[in-house]
Amino acid sequence: MERKKTAGRRKIPLVKIEKDVDRYSTFSKRCFGLYRKASELVRENEVDLCIVLTSPTDKTYAFVNPTSNAVIDRFMNLKTYFGDQIIAENFRNKVNQLNDRLNELDKREEIAKEKLLTLNEMNKTIEKNRWESIAQLNANEIIKFQAWLDVGEFMLKDQLPEASSSSQSLPEDANI
Repeated sequence: MERKKTAGRRKIPLVKIEKDVDRYSTFSKRCFGLYRKASELVRENEVDLCIVLTSPTDKTYAFVNPTSNAVIDRFMNLKTYFGDQIIAENFRNKVNQLNDRLNELDKREEIAKEKLLTLNEMNKTIEKNRWESIAQLNANEIIKFQAWLDVGEFMLKDQLPEASSSSQSLPEDANI
């Protein structure tokens, strides 16, 4: 008897994605993931970071924190000036604020999705119960319901001439 191996973390061979649409989509998703991870790294560790990517369509994308000059100077082991440090700190603070805002919006989106699912379920239940309750009416209740519908129809027919006289009259040959 052969044993099945449980699925877990395993190495997946890296091969070129042949379909252009799939490759573009994968690039876009992974680029977003890299930006998010880079943003977390910057926020949590207060590091200078630069990522430069070129897409399959030859568009260039970059994530730089705090500024490209600060990252290059640090990479080249050059002494940064006090002004550059202030600029870098301001950019770092701005990135942190934007990350906090993004996280807040992500939480709001999740809450809204959960509320929408709950409302959809409630609507399905209400609709189901409405038809079930109509199906469970006895003969006397059906007669009362029919009378209620008749009164409503009579009232609508009574108000129809008033509504049509107050609106503009259509030409006789107009198709409605």
